[in-house]
Amino acid sequence: MKKTIVSLFSGCGGLDIGFRKADFNVLWANEYDKDIWSTYEHNHPDTFLERRDIRKIASEEIPDCIGIIGGPPCQSWSEGGTQRGIDDDRGRLFLEYVRILKHKQPLFFLAENVSGMLHKKHDSALRNIIAAFEEAGYAVSFKLLNAKCYNVPQDRKRVIFIGYHVDLNKRFNFESLVSGSGVPTLRDAIWDLRDSATPALANNKTREDACFVPNHEYMVGGFSSIYMSRNRVRPWNEPSFTIQAGGRHAPIHPQANKMIHGGKDKWIFDPNSSKPYQRLSARECARIQTFPDNFIFYYERLADGYKMIGNAVPVNLGYALAQVIHKDLFDYNKDLIENEQLIKRLDCSLAISVL
Repeated sequence: MKKTIVSLFSGCGGLDIGFRKADFNVLWANEYDKDIWSTYEHNHPDTFLERRDIRKIASEEIPDCIGIIGGPPCQSWSEGGTQRGIDDDRGRLFLEYVRILKHKQPLFFLAENVSGMLHKKHDSALRNIIAAFEEAGYAVSFKLLNAKCYNVPQDRKRVIFIGYHVDLNKRFNFESLVSGSGVPTLRDAIWDLRDSATPALANNKTREDACFVPNHEYMVGGFSSIYMSRNRVRPWNEPSFTIQAGGRHAPIHPQANKMIHGGKDKWIFDPNSSKPYQRLSARECARIQTFPDNFIFYYERLADGYKMIGNAVPVNLGYALAQVIHKDLFDYNKDLIENEQLIKRLDCSLAISVL
């Protein structure tokens, strides 16, 4: 059975892997950042990657599908940014997502964004975005989730929007998500990598060929006053801090002692730490984002590797969401029959065989 979906604002494809694990077929993807193209195409060989700006792609050029997934750029909503939201060009890319939904009319969509978009100052923009999704023909559910509850060894809060086409007569229920038996820790994720990371070359250029484990290199250099404004070390028996889209803000490896509080917004490294203070390697960050080790990141500047990894949706979070969507739409013969009729009515070129 083909369950063809389209991926927008794909990044390196963490969400895509999660959906593929849940038996969806990612037929077509779009990513405009040229620094990501090699990584995406190597790791998703069965997906066509469209490299153009989404604003220049007519809806008719995108394949018919049963679902659209993706995370429009989040910088304009970030709590650490200017929070310009919908007034920023990147914020308005949400509307490109809605444009494509209106035309393609898939059975479902999923969009991911940072927690900052739930800030009170964005209430009006948030209402307008939900109204636009509803006007496109979808019953919309959204919730702030912490990835650590879904088999991801990381505190990572993100807003997830999921819409089911109104003709399905159902709504995504976040209570249906299955959480893990416990929160995975740094020890669970990266203990076996603890002695094998290598520092990047001068100017933080990759030394990938010298890494026994692919991408297992860490950024070197100083730490800003902002970085030193709070503790950056989590111990082995806890989940990681959020993996951010920048190497200079990568958490410190858990081998080091917790930093020492030296006053308001000031922390220092413990001079008595038995192990050095070094950033997590790109591979360690990828593990924490639940990418498999056979997912290879291609870059010349290590900063580009950290950016790809930090911007991704954790694979296991995507998988948890995709499993519920799959169950809602396909796991029962009655639903399969209804969905086949609906797909025909929505003019999607998809053949569904009922087993």
